[in-house]
Amino acid sequence: QVQLVESGGGLVQAGGSLRLSCAASGRTFSSLAMGWFRQAPGKERELVGSISRTGATKYYADSVKGRFTISRDNAKSTMYLQMASLKPDDTAVYYCAAALSTDYSTVSRDYDYWGQGTQVTVSS
Repeated sequence: QVQLVESGGGLVQAGGSLRLSCAASGRTFSSLAMGWFRQAPGKERELVGSISRTGATKYYADSVKGRFTISRDNAKSTMYLQMASLKPDDTAVYYCAAALSTDYSTVSRDYDYWGQGTQVTVSS
């Protein structure tokens, strides 16, 4: 069983920055592919970014490319999402997720464990 706990969400003005963290436990972190997803009210959950087990491979959704940076620290069992130049459209609940059986995935069905989510609200 893998437990994931997100933190770092909050209210920020447009143009501001936030850093989300996802702390994992229950399994060797370096064996997990990780991803960040978000879900805005009335919208489907979407992938924001994903990172391979070693951190060598990363993916970003077009909507966040150049503004968000995903990273991980396997020694600390933690994944991060650095968000800059935030827009009101980035307002959503952000979830981290872990996949056991793949090195890297951009598909939500590959992810086996999910955190409880952290709210990010960007005001205009």
